[in-house]
Amino acid sequence: MTDALSTLNETEALRADIYALLASLLRQAPDTELLNWLADLTIEQDGSRLAECWQELAGAAKSETENGADPERLQRAHFRHLVGVIQGEVLPYASWYRNGELMEAALVALRRDLKVLGFERSEHIREPEDHLAALCEVMAMLIEAESSEQGYFFSQHLAPWAAACFADLGKVDTAFYAALGQLGGAFMESEQARISSNASHEPVRIVEP
Repeated sequence: MTDALSTLNETEALRADIYALLASLLRQAPDTELLNWLADLTIEQDGSRLAECWQELAGAAKSETENGADPERLQRAHFRHLVGVIQGEVLPYASWYRNGELMEAALVALRRDLKVLGFERSEHIREPEDHLAALCEVMAMLIEAESSEQGYFFSQHLAPWAAACFADLGKVDTAFYAALGQLGGAFMESEQARISSNASHEPVRIVEP
C-alpha cells in the first residue's frame, strides 16, 4: 500500500485501490505482472455480487495466464472493445452515454467541476476528461485526499451513466473484459449504495431566506 493511503482506514484504502485498478484496466491492457496478480487473488466469498464478480475476473485472468499470458492478445481485445480504429465496441465517455454525442454537455459540466476541485488535464492524455478511466482516477484521488467532495463527484459524474457503460462492456466476447465490465458494474452499485447511505446520515442544512 502506498504512503498516500497509509492514513486511510482499510475500507477507504480498498475503495481507492479498486478505482485505480478499474482506471488502469480501462485505459490499457494489463501487463503480465498485473495479470498474474489478478490470477492469484484469493476472494472471500460472502454471497455478494461484488465478490462473485471479483472471482470471475480472477478466473478470467487465470485462464489468460494458463494460455501463455500473451499480453498482445489482451491488447488486441482492449483495442477492439474500448478504442477501435474509429471507435470501439464500447464508448466509455460520459457525453456519449448522457448526451448521445461525444464532447457534449456532460464534458462541459465535468470540466467546470474539475477546475473547481483543482484538477488539470495532463498534456500526455489524449482522451477527453469524461473517459471512464479518468473519472475513476479522480475518484481514487478524492478518496486518498479524504475529500468531502467524493459523494458529489460520484453522483454528478459517475452515477448517471457508469453502470450502463460497464454493463455494455460486460457483454463483449472476451472473457477478461466481460468480467471487468461485470465487476465495474457491481462496484458502481456498491458505491451508489454507500454514498446514498452516507447522504441519509448527513445533517439537514436549513438556509434562511
